[in-house]
Amino acid sequence: MDFTLELVVVPVSDVDRAKAFYSEQCGFNVDVDHSVGDGFRVVQLTPPGSACSVSIGKGLAKMEPGTLQGLQLCVNDIAAARVELVGRGLEISPVRHIDNGDWIDGPGGPWNSFMFFSDPDGNGWAVQEKPAAS
Repeated sequence: MDFTLELVVVPVSDVDRAKAFYSEQCGFNVDVDHSVGDGFRVVQLTPPGSACSVSIGKGLAKMEPGTLQGLQLCVNDIAAARVELVGRGLEISPVRHIDNGDWIDGPGGPWNSFMFFSDPDGNGWAVQEKPAAS
């Protein structure tokens, strides 16, 4: 039996602002934008190449906007990903790695290169470089 994670709800205060951020600055594909009356709206966005989407909207979750931390994307080339995201206007940290428990600027070894950003509400994301499949 497979249990696949396919959707994560991200709490936001302004759906249109968040939709623009995730689609224009992060490059996520907009899959769905559907409203039912004034109290419910769902916008589903998927990072390129991902099997898991995020959902933002109104009436979806009881979490406060900006409280979701630790969302993580993985890429094969963190330097190229950073160039792309900065080119989209995303404010993102330099590439960093952990060395003896401290964050050091610059790439690390396998699975140890990260960069970080937050959405307009403060929900926190990491981007991690994963080794190429062999």
